Order: sequence, then C-alpha cells, then structure tokens
Amino acid sequence: MHNDRGALAPRLTTQRIPAARPVADIAADAASGLAGRPRSMPPKYFYDEHGSRLFDAICETPEYYPTRTEEALLRAHAGTIIADAGPTHIVEFGSGTARKTRHLLDAWDMSPQASVYWPFDVCEAMLLESGRELVRDYGELRVNALVGDYLGGLQGLPQLREPCLFLFLGGTIGNFTSEQATAFLREVRAIMKPQDALLLGADRVKREDLLHAAYNDNQGITAQFNLNLLRVLNRELDADFSLERFEHRASFNPLASQIEMYLVSRCDQSVHVGALEETLHFSRGETILTEISRKFTPARLEDLLARAGFAVDDHLEPDNGFFSLVLARPV
Repeated sequence: MHNDRGALAPRLTTQRIPAARPVADIAADAASGLAGRPRSMPPKYFYDEHGSRLFDAICETPEYYPTRTEEALLRAHAGTIIADAGPTHIVEFGSGTARKTRHLLDAWDMSPQASVYWPFDVCEAMLLESGRELVRDYGELRVNALVGDYLGGLQGLPQLREPCLFLFLGGTIGNFTSEQATAFLREVRAIMKPQDALLLGADRVKREDLLHAAYNDNQGITAQFNLNLLRVLNRELDADFSLERFEHRASFNPLASQIEMYLVSRCDQSVHVGALEETLHFSRGETILTEISRKFTPARLEDLLARAGFAVDDHLEPDNGFFSLVLARPV
C-alpha cells in the first residue's frame, strides 16, 4: 500500500489486488469470442475513456430509468441502510466514480462509526481522481482504493475485522449469467463475517416497451456506446472494423428474461485482426453479442441470494417496482 502524494494524503491510499486466478485479456477474449459461433465479447471492454463518457450520457437520457431509479432509492433510504448495517468499512465492487455511493457516504458521515471506504475497480487513475474528490468533500473519510479485477477472485482483499458493508450496485449482477452470478455472490459470501452485510442493486422485469426504450434511446447514445467496442478492438488488437458496416441492436428475450445487445453486420465483409493474425468473415445480419442484462422478479432475486448463502434483511423498491435494492446477510 502506498500513499497518494497529494495534499490529501494519508487519507487516500491505493493498493493493487492480484488476481487469484487467470483473467483473460482482450486478445484472449477476442480469440475465443469472435473466432467461433455465435460471436460474442465481454461488456467490460465498453468502458474505455470514451465509452465511460458515453455511458454517463446514457444515464442522463429520459429512457434510461435504472440509474436514476437506483439513485432515488439510495437517496431515500441511505440513512436506514447505514443504521441497519452499522459498518465501519464500506467495500464497493465496480465503484466507478462513486457518484451514487455518495448518498450512502452522506448518511455514513453523520453516523458515529469510523469511515473507511474501499472502492474496488480496474482503473487506478479513475480511483485516484474520485478518491481525491471524496476525501476533499468528506472531512473524516479515508479512502483505500483497491486496484484490480474483482472477477479475478477476492482472496487478496484486505481482511477487515470490523463490520463491513459490501456494495454491488448498478444492476451489474444482471450482466452475469445465472451460474456466474451465483458463483460471484458465493465468493463475496466466503469473505464476509457474520456481522457484515451486502447491498445489491438489481433491475426488475417490466413492460417490454420500457425495456426496449431504455436500450434504444432516441438520441442514439446507446448505439454509439455499443459501436465504440469496435474502436476499442481496432486500437487494442490492430483490427480494421468499420463502424459504418455494423449497427446496434438491443431486444428483450422473454424466455431468458434479459436484454440482449448485439452488433449486427450490415453486409458481407471481412475484418482483419492483426494481434490475432486472423481475418474474420461476417455475413450480412451476423451478430456479435456484446452484453446481456438480466431482469429479475423479487422471487428470483431472493432465490439467487439464497443459493449464494444469503438471507434478505430488507428489500427496497420504488412504487412502480422498477428496481430493487436488497440488503442481505450471510447465513
């Protein structure tokens, strides 16, 4: 662990968390996901600097309800969540810029517990930037930023004796298959103590037209976000994807209860990927699956938590039932 060498040290530190198991890089994911059929790429590659800005813009569109609905729940219930969990530490997986987390930090700042926030994400520069803002805005807060990929395992996380509140927000659990979601939550359960708690955010099943609109906004920002993956592949893998030759498609699969987002080839075409020394041949209409976003009923969400070793302590939702925040305890 080392101190950030700014005026705010020692309240801001960073620590690298080594992966406990191999984590595929973009070349390996492209080799396995693009070369075979059906084609796919993991959604984590959306989030380069440009993609992150596009996602922030998506969150501001009138059609994209998840971010503002979850944020409203956090704003309304942060005090109750902090009082019920009673944490000395808050550990957040995939913290990003911690914008929504500030509602919990506001309530925590008013509580008698010591305040140590542990954001866990892959981008050290982003963690430091948001960490500087947090320690500036919260006079007693300490930020110990964890740099790494939480999909590489959690065994390397610091062992904290005092009560912890673990956060997994944003509906990100929906980007996992059922098996992946259960496995990840079991990993979280394995590092928790009896007095710890988990706050999980999950999107809910709703009318198809609302789901469709959320991933096909009128401004076309989600389409730009999806197509930006091709820019990332071009830059990182010396590929020559033409963005004009692909289009965005997102649709709801009712059998799997999930949004499926694709890049669709507009024509028969060939794409050379220099880093793989391979040329990919696409036929017109052929797809690359870039993201799933599973939607839950309350019963399915609580069943997922039960299978991972949790009991539900509180289930918060808005009047329209669009989103869930679940506070759960290990059993």
